Amino acid sequence: MLMPFKKRRVRFDQSGYTLFEIMLVLGIIAVLVGSAIYMLVGNIDVAKEQRVNSDIEAISMQLRTYEMLNYRMPTTEQGLKALVAQPSTEPRPRRWKQLMKSVPIDPWGAEYVYRNPGKKNSSGFDVYSLGPDGKDSDDDVGK
Repeated sequence: MLMPFKKRRVRFDQSGYTLFEIMLVLGIIAVLVGSAIYMLVGNIDVAKEQRVNSDIEAISMQLRTYEMLNYRMPTTEQGLKALVAQPSTEPRPRRWKQLMKSVPIDPWGAEYVYRNPGKKNSSGFDVYSLGPDGKDSDDDVGK
């Protein structure tokens, strides 16, 4: 004999989460994300300075390669563009090669400053970034 099918009652008053519980969880997540972003803000500046230092090392290595090929460094007027395109001003390099695909840009969107002879290194060259303010000052990165 088959048993009659019992109707099941579903209790709607205890199923799911309340609006208050959902808002509480979202509030906690927002506080955690906000504090994490606040803690990481200083690290972004450190990362930009580290990128500048690695870019300067790469540029310096290409400038030394340019010097080995041409027996002289590019002038300040020729600048870092001499690593990308053959200079048309004197002194023209005799054995020029393209050493970089493009002139590097610092993390703040400006070109690196190149001086030959340098102000800081009078027997060599200077390569540095103007930093976040974009002005030639004491807070420049890579000097």
